[in-house]
Amino acid sequence: MIKITSHRLAVFCGLLLTLTFILLQLSPVNSDTRAGLNRLDGLLYDLRFNFLLPYRNQYSDNNIVVIDIDEKSIREQGRFPWSRVKTAKMVDQLFNAGAVVIAFDVMFSEEEVNPVDFILSNTPKSDAVEQHLSKYRQQLDPDTQLAASISQGDVILGTLFEDQLVAMSGHLPDSPIVIDTQVDVTRTKAVAKPAFVGVVDTLYQAAQQSGFTVSQGFMNSMPDEDGSIRRAALIIRHQDKLYSSLALEAVRAYLFEETIKVNTKSYGGQHNIVSVELNKQIIPTDQHGHVLVPYRGGKRSFEYISATDVIEGRVGDEKLAGAIAFIGTSSVGLADLRETPVGIQYPGVEVHANVAEALLHPEVLKFQPDVANEWVVVMLCLIGAFSSWLMPKLGSIKMALTGATLIAISIVFNLVQWHFFSIVLPLFTVIALLVTITAVNVAIGYAAESNQKKVIKGFFDQYVPPAHIDKMLSDPSSVSFDGERKVMSVLFSDIRSFTTISERLSATELKQLLNQYFSPITKSILDHKGTIDKYVGDMVMAFWGAPLDDPEHADNAITAAFAMLKITEELNVSFAQQGFPEIAIGIGINTGEMNVGDMGSEFRRAYTVLGDAVNLGSRLEGLTKFYGVKLLVSESTQELATSYVYRPIDRVKVKGKNQAVAIVEPICLFSELTEDIKDELSLHLQAYDWYLSQEWQQAEEVFSQLSDQYPARMLYKIYLERIEELREQDFIENWDGSFTHTSK
Repeated sequence: MIKITSHRLAVFCGLLLTLTFILLQLSPVNSDTRAGLNRLDGLLYDLRFNFLLPYRNQYSDNNIVVIDIDEKSIREQGRFPWSRVKTAKMVDQLFNAGAVVIAFDVMFSEEEVNPVDFILSNTPKSDAVEQHLSKYRQQLDPDTQLAASISQGDVILGTLFEDQLVAMSGHLPDSPIVIDTQVDVTRTKAVAKPAFVGVVDTLYQAAQQSGFTVSQGFMNSMPDEDGSIRRAALIIRHQDKLYSSLALEAVRAYLFEETIKVNTKSYGGQHNIVSVELNKQIIPTDQHGHVLVPYRGGKRSFEYISATDVIEGRVGDEKLAGAIAFIGTSSVGLADLRETPVGIQYPGVEVHANVAEALLHPEVLKFQPDVANEWVVVMLCLIGAFSSWLMPKLGSIKMALTGATLIAISIVFNLVQWHFFSIVLPLFTVIALLVTITAVNVAIGYAAESNQKKVIKGFFDQYVPPAHIDKMLSDPSSVSFDGERKVMSVLFSDIRSFTTISERLSATELKQLLNQYFSPITKSILDHKGTIDKYVGDMVMAFWGAPLDDPEHADNAITAAFAMLKITEELNVSFAQQGFPEIAIGIGINTGEMNVGDMGSEFRRAYTVLGDAVNLGSRLEGLTKFYGVKLLVSESTQELATSYVYRPIDRVKVKGKNQAVAIVEPICLFSELTEDIKDELSLHLQAYDWYLSQEWQQAEEVFSQLSDQYPARMLYKIYLERIEELREQDFIENWDGSFTHTSK
């Protein structure tokens, strides 16, 4: 069975999230999922657009102005819609001022009553009056007057395509769009509209009578799911013909082009629109004939001229000469205000102005390829696989930093594509994938870290000092259960004559005695940064230097040993009161290289130390009884624990070892050294030096003196007996003063 580790779980979750976001990116076009995704991508589009807007090229070679039917115009000229006579006057003034093209972002879809007909319908019937007024009908006809005005130059009237046939009215002129003859227009992916609201028949006929062909462009906006206008349709299909937008028609007229070429590419039995060709320039579009609107800036980025000022002749020719004039409204009451990436309540007429400028300067257009989703899917695969592989290897902070870095790289890459290559790619799913993978990995890492802390605490709680546990929990990576070899100190403590003691006590009493003994002894070891290895009967084994490093492991081990001896003295007072026998302990400490780690079998394991240095520590504890001392340490421990005063005890060869080891007895700290201890130690060192020099007589005299002064000290009697044996031998060559112990 495969073990589910936090690393594997994080990788699995990362790959699962990657697959999820890939499926989101490939969701069907008309699905709710796609609509929601488009809304979110739209928000990021707006942020990028406004961020890069200051770097957009600005042009002054073409003159595009907005003739604004604003509040001032309505106040001076009356409520809108105005009479076509007034509109005709505005057209006349624009042409007189030098305007080249006039494009109406307003509708002429309803018939305006002729004043003659109005008078006749509101007066008593009179043949004479009717005959008299009839000769003025043509002269006073509003449509005829407007037709005469627009016949002076290039005027583009507005058309609106609709989805409902009941809304159909007016006249739709011939389309200037041409397409390859082998392309079935009805199979193109241009947005299809079954109905239209065109120029009213009376105006169209009046233009025909004037020998002028009316040009029209559709005014339809193409808002995204959130209502914001980010794209503009250049092409709309009605029945078996393609029609151009108001901006496209205005630019065609401005460039004196007779036709507009639409290029397509066949795919899956349909024809995707790929570009519009105008004045030998290729303008790329999406498959529906849409372009992204490259807004020049916020509203009123173009020159605005009040319509009433035009009508009243208050505008200088320099503002209108050679201009494309878009006639529309910014008045709130006329409801032609839109939401755009550069602001809300943006005049719809200025959207057309922006598109017209882009058609004249296609280099400002940004393009979202039809395969953008597929490109993003490839990016999701690469980013998802890489982050799923990398994140689980890192710590929580590095995960967050890596995630932030990858997000930043993705955003910069996207902005570079936008600004330098004019390619717009969706960004939301890429950022969302990185955010979720990072969050999931941080969460899993945090959970794994918390679980690791629980494991560490459960593993070491009864064996390691609380301060050590806290340190390990604050940095779990510093802890390893794997075996390692390092220099440490090990302590063995044993109750002397325990067999005899146990025979004198019942099982309950023995249990009480050991519990009362082990509790303070264990606390003392833990208080001095030791780690409990094991209890075996009356024996306690502990070590210093693992699981956390302890540079003062030798000092701490000796300090703990003295504390244990003091605790034993205090316990004997309590034991006497309870009727328990007095106990005595022996402690051995050794320092050296040991193997430490989680060792054992699949059924039972323990965190322990192994090695020759550990065995020597056990031997030293056994030798305490032989030498009549309570505490013995090796010379390697002495070398590290330099704050203590030591009494040389012997050089010994323990069972199984041929090399002699010097052993010493810690007496006290240098700060606690008294004159009496100093005098005794001075004599002892003198006698021990003579002993090693085989000066038996001098050594015997001093050891005898010490034995007389300190009759309870077994050590001096041992040396007197040993000298008695050695002095009978000749001088021993290469003698190191060692004594071989044959028992453990």
